[in-house]
Amino acid sequence: MPEEVLPRKLAYRARLEGYLEEYKSFFIINVDMVGSKQMQEVRMAMRGQGAILMGKNTIIRKVLRDKLEENPALEKVLPEIYGNVGFVFTNNDLNEIRPIITENKVPAAARLGVLAPIDVRLPSGPTGLDPGQTGFFQAMNIGTKIVRGSIEIITEVHLIQAGTRVSASAAALLAKLNVRPFEYGIKILTVFDNGSVYPVSILDMSDADLLGRFFNGVRKLTAVSLAIGVPNLATLPHSFARAVKKMLAIAVETDITFPIAQKYKDYLADPEAYAAKHGIVAAPAAEAKKEEAAAAPEPEEEESDGDDMGFDLFD
Repeated sequence: MPEEVLPRKLAYRARLEGYLEEYKSFFIINVDMVGSKQMQEVRMAMRGQGAILMGKNTIIRKVLRDKLEENPALEKVLPEIYGNVGFVFTNNDLNEIRPIITENKVPAAARLGVLAPIDVRLPSGPTGLDPGQTGFFQAMNIGTKIVRGSIEIITEVHLIQAGTRVSASAAALLAKLNVRPFEYGIKILTVFDNGSVYPVSILDMSDADLLGRFFNGVRKLTAVSLAIGVPNLATLPHSFARAVKKMLAIAVETDITFPIAQKYKDYLADPEAYAAKHGIVAAPAAEAKKEEAAAAPEPEEEESDGDDMGFDLFD
């Protein structure tokens, strides 16, 4: 590196390189709206379990590129280095370290121009403001009424939508109501674990989720393979089942037999004898139909009236 590079940059480079060699895993974190005191509290909680390192993105990218020869997997990390990001290095279980990083959150007011992380709604009910503030609510088209000398909101108001900028009027109203709707803390964006890079949402998946995704993939592979006629381990049980069905169909229609087919041939030859031999009880529904048929009275023939002798009274 050039001689004019500041000593602190050299120290940072050595520190980052040391962490990359010492730790097998790290989180890439975002620290927007996170204060220094909050960062210090997380560092203290992480003591003995890992290390937190922030820095300029240009230096971070430079160090990562220089380390590619030793660890080619770091190339996957380069696209993730943008914005106000840093690292949390650890050799411990990632699911145990993650709560330590993310649970430290601090309430914050809705400041003008800030991107809202959540929806903000004002519930109906008293606000605690005096009637002199009614004009402020009217300017924002919020329905109010005066109850016992205090302004009361009539219906719930969706004041701020998540993902939108906080307006001046919304920020002023929340300040008047002394409401701090937002919470800010360290956000984990990406995970690097033993050379693999994946979103942090993967850590939320349980064993059941992983098995479900695996078997779903196996089902799709099996369906495609059967459709195009490519045999593999996934199609093997289905191929055997189809082959056995065809063999049974041939055996039933011919004199060829084998132990499995003989059961079907015996049943088709005399179902009642087969059921009696194997102690099979007839289905309740079938028995009920037989009983109903036996119990149903035969339709009586209508007797003709012999008195009219075939003549009609009005003929």
